[in-house]
Amino acid sequence: MSKPLKQIHLAAHFPGVNNTTVWSDPRAGSHIAFDSFVHFARTAERAKFDFLFLAEGLRLREQGGRIYDLDVVGRPDTFTVLAALAAVTDRLGLTGTINSTFNEPYEVARQFASLDHLSDGRSAWNVVTSWDAFTGENFRRGGFLPQDERYSRAKEFLATAHELFDSWQGDEIVADQATGTFLRDARAGAFVHHGKHFDIHGRFNVPRSPQGRPVIFQAGDSDEGREFAAAEADAIFSRYGTLEAGQAFYTDVKSRLAKYGRRPDQLLILPAATFALADTDAEAEELAREVRRQQVSGATALKHLEFVWNRDLSGYDPEGPLPDIDPDVDTDHIARGRAQVRMYRDPLATAREWRELAAANNWSIRDLVIHTGNRQNFVGSPSTIAKTLNEYVQADASDGFILVPHITPTGLDEFADKVVPLLQEQGVFRTDYEGTTLRDHLGLAHPDETREHRAAS
Repeated sequence: MSKPLKQIHLAAHFPGVNNTTVWSDPRAGSHIAFDSFVHFARTAERAKFDFLFLAEGLRLREQGGRIYDLDVVGRPDTFTVLAALAAVTDRLGLTGTINSTFNEPYEVARQFASLDHLSDGRSAWNVVTSWDAFTGENFRRGGFLPQDERYSRAKEFLATAHELFDSWQGDEIVADQATGTFLRDARAGAFVHHGKHFDIHGRFNVPRSPQGRPVIFQAGDSDEGREFAAAEADAIFSRYGTLEAGQAFYTDVKSRLAKYGRRPDQLLILPAATFALADTDAEAEELAREVRRQQVSGATALKHLEFVWNRDLSGYDPEGPLPDIDPDVDTDHIARGRAQVRMYRDPLATAREWRELAAANNWSIRDLVIHTGNRQNFVGSPSTIAKTLNEYVQADASDGFILVPHITPTGLDEFADKVVPLLQEQGVFRTDYEGTTLRDHLGLAHPDETREHRAAS
């Protein structure tokens, strides 16, 4: 007996602070003007996507004490953008990345509960932690937390936020004008939390929202991150794009759910996915090569090499050979606040490997960065991409994808117009929204139902 077809979940990631966003392309628009967000969101909603996803950057990254201007600089405040988008969309989910290391539970819970009310139940929170002192310098506490403390704080942060959301049951407001009775229970919103990271008590001042709580996303590939997602998240935002890596990640995370009393369908796996789409596969391959060269200019290639070499390499020719000098492993890192600092834990070994690759393939510095950096996950014609996306989902490499176009705000348009109809024809993607909330779109139960299920089991 054949397995029933899984329905594909699709979301749209507004490109953020990274060099993979080709802001220098003549077709690119603003990354801060509201019109850009509106166009992007309305395209996603026209295509019946589950949600729009905003990343977060809490500090401008720099290299050698200067702003890293090869990134898209800046990001408007997440809640401001999502609240504004709630007014110009009707069904599209609104997902914001909000940091648990440098915020407070009461403030964040209040903001998400408000967004859920304003959007009629379309809010979602991507819970992340911050790992570096560079970002921490922007905040009162300064510094940063070691990894075990970051996840300890994140778990208590989320648990505290849930206590605040749940301090209202949803039936307290009577608003009887005849009797002058507004609340059925004058104790509504009361909370007390005493813990390692937070010691607060009072009254939560936002009544129960349509979803009860925002949908919870988690982005993290470490063992701690996977465990956190299995215990608490509704969906996990991963970075695995190949079929084999996706299947391994999918199996690992889903296998962790049972010990928390959860079923596999209560956590969705939604990796980020980039794409190069053209009329034919050959044209798409050529487009992918062109985009990669746009993403990795000569200046960008040198900056990326500095992540490993930890030296100023501005005097080198990006079209020439790799430096023969070894990485500097004895001084503070030149690229503060960048994830690549953690990726290359053995710079000397990485430098040796890259020199061997460059020599074997006759690659320049720029060629090396182009080929060793992140490439498009899906390349092809509309039919090829639709077929491949569906194969990944049916093979349990993911439950869907969060698409990250390289152009803003029009980079999603062609996918919406050419790929989505093919998925609809295959019967694996909706032709219209069947519900009103983001939980409806994702097939997730209301938190009250989930809590009752866990109590019963």
